[in-house]
Amino acid sequence: MNLELEGRTALVMGSSRGLGKACAEALAREGAHVILTGRKKETLQAACDAIRTSGGSASLCVADFQNLENVAAALSSIDSVDIVITNCGGPPPGPIAAVDIATLGRHFDTMVRVPVAIASKYLPGMRERGFGRILNIVSSGVLQPIANLGLSNMLRPAIVGWAKTLAAEVAADGVTVNSVVPGRIHTERVDELDAAAAKRRGLTPEQIAQASRSAIPMQRYGDPAEFAETLTFLASRRASYITGSLVRVDGGLIAAI
Repeated sequence: MNLELEGRTALVMGSSRGLGKACAEALAREGAHVILTGRKKETLQAACDAIRTSGGSASLCVADFQNLENVAAALSSIDSVDIVITNCGGPPPGPIAAVDIATLGRHFDTMVRVPVAIASKYLPGMRERGFGRILNIVSSGVLQPIANLGLSNMLRPAIVGWAKTLAAEVAADGVTVNSVVPGRIHTERVDELDAAAAKRRGLTPEQIAQASRSAIPMQRYGDPAEFAETLTFLASRRASYITGSLVRVDGGLIAAI
């Protein structure tokens, strides 16, 4: 299936590693020019070089997603984007009853204000051209809260609510807005969460990972490429009648209907 992404430009937040990097690679394979963004220039450059070596088109933009003014300045020279992938690293694990109110605003900026600001910057151009895709990488916690990830469970649903509302407002202009829910996809972030759970429970990370895999109907963690291929389809014209949706890529993990 030709996804017709040649000539499109995609900006992928947090694309130096994990799901963001996998999405950038998948979009580039389908012919899109990808703009990789994140804080660490060295890792962004390595990811960018790998895409180019594989025959794709890529550039990078260093931006600190904890600082809205820094993001605005970093993106000031990028005028036109057809596809925006919002992707924010999760906050530190911990119970919501122990949330640090003093740092709550900083996490809200990173996980809500900055993604909304980036998408909003490029939305007018998408509407004028009659084509645009806004895709949000969220968390299974928006459907089924995850123990000890209180801040994530609290803040990520805000993006889902924004996306659902925006989808209805811009659908007639050829712009779709969807959120994609990863289950246990094997990234560095999952390894970090497994290590934190192991320390908390007095087990080894492998014991935690094995128990986690056993709870997934497919009995394995997902591969980042599997997740990225779903998102790449949603970014294409082939998915032009899908909007306002919450799409699961979870191997059947989420029990909620």
